[in-house]
Amino acid sequence: MLPTERLSFSPIAGRPRHALPGGARMVVWVIVNVEEWDPREVMPRTVLTPPAGGAPMPDIPNWCWHEYGNRVGFWRMLEALDDNGVRAVLAINGKAIASYEPIARAALDRGWEFIGHGYGQKNMQKVPDEREDIRRTTEAIAAFTGKPPRGWLGPGLTETWETPDILSEQNYDYVCDWVLDDQPVELRTRTGSITNIPYTQECNDVAMMLIQHHKASEYADRALDQFEQLYHDSRHGPRVMALVVHPYIMGAPHRLKYFRRVLEAVRAREDVLVWTGEQILDWHRATTPKPAE
Repeated sequence: MLPTERLSFSPIAGRPRHALPGGARMVVWVIVNVEEWDPREVMPRTVLTPPAGGAPMPDIPNWCWHEYGNRVGFWRMLEALDDNGVRAVLAINGKAIASYEPIARAALDRGWEFIGHGYGQKNMQKVPDEREDIRRTTEAIAAFTGKPPRGWLGPGLTETWETPDILSEQNYDYVCDWVLDDQPVELRTRTGSITNIPYTQECNDVAMMLIQHHKASEYADRALDQFEQLYHDSRHGPRVMALVVHPYIMGAPHRLKYFRRVLEAVRAREDVLVWTGEQILDWHRATTPKPAE
């Protein structure tokens, strides 16, 4: 299906207001992306361009840049999340669970939600067998956590024309790739529907730091500006905001304090909930009529 066949246009103005519990105005969810980069392949992203250009292998500098995030950066971020009482969502490559087991263990011990993020860090359009890749990711998470994941985030938000259909057929309840709304929306699939929960491109450290090349403080400036506007918008009905981070980016020593600053500001608002993706999903399902299939 084309995107316009999966959902109908729906302006947020004038929608029914579905109340959040306790008189809350909005929800923030924090997604920590943990990836395993294969040193035998071209690196998904680079911080250092090789002197002669191209994409040499092995690419030791850029592989190490990512590896630092998992060895060191993640643990800085974990401390900031713990200090602010935030239960995050771990978007993790299926094979990273075994390779970086201490990270997965730390998330599991804290009751974080695990969502699928591809079996490896590769565009879904380049995966040889998308259905098998999703299945292997599901099995890896279920084997480690004791339950299959309910949510999916494509590596780099990538999808094929069939991704929502395959996810629905493999019993996923929600996806995060469709960054087009501040409230959950339903996507049509071959077997019914799947919910899309608001994610973010703008308040994503990849976009700010690696693509737009802003200084570290941009993360706090932009996230807090977005938070204030969505809080203002929420007088007309609940809004959902995502904070997206990667250990090799916001876990760097010169950036971490800006991530912490945002968490502290969010937690200071008593009428803002910090939920996981499945908590948002369950609230959405409980308050929104199921679309006709």
